Amino acid sequence: MALLKLVQIEFLKLRRRTFVWMMMFSALIMPFLAFLLFKYAWDTGGDAVQYYKWSAFGVTLFIILPVVLGILSTMLMYNENQYDTLKQLWIVPVSKMKYFFSKFIVVLIYSVCFMIVTAVGSLIFSALLGDIVFDWLNVIFLIRKCLEIGVIAAFAMLPILAIAATQTGYILPVAITLVYAFLGSIIVSINTYIHPLSSMAAIIARNGDIPGLNDKEVTSVPMAIFSMLVWGIGSVFLAKVALVRRK
Repeated sequence: MALLKLVQIEFLKLRRRTFVWMMMFSALIMPFLAFLLFKYAWDTGGDAVQYYKWSAFGVTLFIILPVVLGILSTMLMYNENQYDTLKQLWIVPVSKMKYFFSKFIVVLIYSVCFMIVTAVGSLIFSALLGDIVFDWLNVIFLIRKCLEIGVIAAFAMLPILAIAATQTGYILPVAITLVYAFLGSIIVSINTYIHPLSSMAAIIARNGDIPGLNDKEVTSVPMAIFSMLVWGIGSVFLAKVALVRRK
């Protein structure tokens, strides 16, 4: 079965999963909280990037998006376990790696859409602040960074997708997702290249154009990419071994 056909089937299955689409609204949490913060406590001084740092490049990058993607990854893998359809898929037959990568592509598309919603929410709430001058350069900057985060975050969550492939339940993958996300936000200040999420921050803030994000040390983008590549290859290998053993 073609990979794109598998992706289409995954989205058809998700149409009935209301919770998956409700999670998309969490993309507006930080834009709204940033609006309240700068409206009643702080002053942006007209600096749009400072506002975007809080609305899209901080908690959303390290906590909200990874947790959402981790839950999504778990649900994608749990569907077949819940209805015991894996045996039928292997009989078709469906390539185990195509099966895994179809799940990953769904996570990738969802991640990009999530960050687009974050970008739109950030623009709307920044306009409501009233003290940020509208500038197309800033808008393009926000959209470009959000798209980068959406793509790179999906790759950073490959380990969670692989772990979900090894489990028949959902409790352990979700628990690991929470630990994984919080470790990423902590490790970024210790060693950028240990954790995929901290490596992602190094790539996103590679030009030093996001104030306060990963600016405590001189970072190497190639090293960050290499770290994520190692984690990604290891995750794919783990998923392959787990799926081969699943009958």
